[in-house]
Amino acid sequence: MNFRQLLLHLPRYLGASGSPRRLWWSPSLDTISSVGSWRGRSSKSPAHWNQVVSEAEKIVGYPTSFMSLRCLLSDELSNIAMQVRKLVGTQHPLLTTARGLVHDSWNSLQLRGLVVLLISKAAGPSSVNTSCQNYDMVSGIYSCQRSLAEITELIHIALLVHRGIVNLNELQSSDGPLKDMQFGNKIAILSGDFLLANACNGLALLQNTKVVELLASALMDLVQGVYHENSTSKINSDVQPFIKEKTSDSMTFNLNSAPVVLHQEFLGRDLWIKQIGEAQEKGRLDYAKLRERIKAGKGVTSAIDLCRYHGNKALEALESFPPSEARSALENIVFAVTRFS
Repeated sequence: MNFRQLLLHLPRYLGASGSPRRLWWSPSLDTISSVGSWRGRSSKSPAHWNQVVSEAEKIVGYPTSFMSLRCLLSDELSNIAMQVRKLVGTQHPLLTTARGLVHDSWNSLQLRGLVVLLISKAAGPSSVNTSCQNYDMVSGIYSCQRSLAEITELIHIALLVHRGIVNLNELQSSDGPLKDMQFGNKIAILSGDFLLANACNGLALLQNTKVVELLASALMDLVQGVYHENSTSKINSDVQPFIKEKTSDSMTFNLNSAPVVLHQEFLGRDLWIKQIGEAQEKGRLDYAKLRERIKAGKGVTSAIDLCRYHGNKALEALESFPPSEARSALENIVFAVTRFS
């Protein structure tokens, strides 16, 4: 079972009532081209993403950015943070990840935990599972469900940290000293493992083997890089470097992002390798030149269609919940991440 299916079944496994949702699936390229009209209405979507998140946080009881604070301020991680400071002045990507954890301008790092809480509240208290009576409830959400939201965030942050590990075999002189990259890799591995260990400990404390099994399955999907299981908000962030009016020529983008992957699908392997070669300048990739090539193809528009496709499926799934402020907040999140103008 993948991460989306896990979210749909979480309330039931942790004691909340409600029938299972329809499963979401990812379309082929042919399906994307015939998705149909977008169901979202801009008039129902708050103008600013920060407003959407702020309103949702009020509904679940407190800002989700504080959920994993206990872990992030622990003595062990504080020591790791001191080591990370030694990387200042280097080009190790762990620094970028660390800055993002401190200043997340799009408030997307806590989105997964927020969605867990909103779904828990939308499903309502359990009328079947008596074990939930052992947990405190605040703002219509059980404490075990809040713990699960924290665990979800920790796993996501750990994956972000681990993705910052540098391939030492591909280093160039402009990347800086080898010893800096080696040290940064060690810190990325240790800190990521620390967060995962905390998440595993939290899962054990839930004493629910089904939830552990489902999260383990979802984690394997993410580690294996199954792109089509990525969240709708991830596709939105992937598209941003290609649609922003003011984009720095030096701004890089992930070559595994949705627009790039879809561009490769349409282009074919041989032509894609040729474009990569043409975008090379003095041994380094010219992202500005490659960005223009990708924008001229079908990858960006197809990624937007894919995002809206998943948005429609999400809205369909949410119709299974009874009307509530939590359901409305989830709908507003969908509207916000599927707007590109």
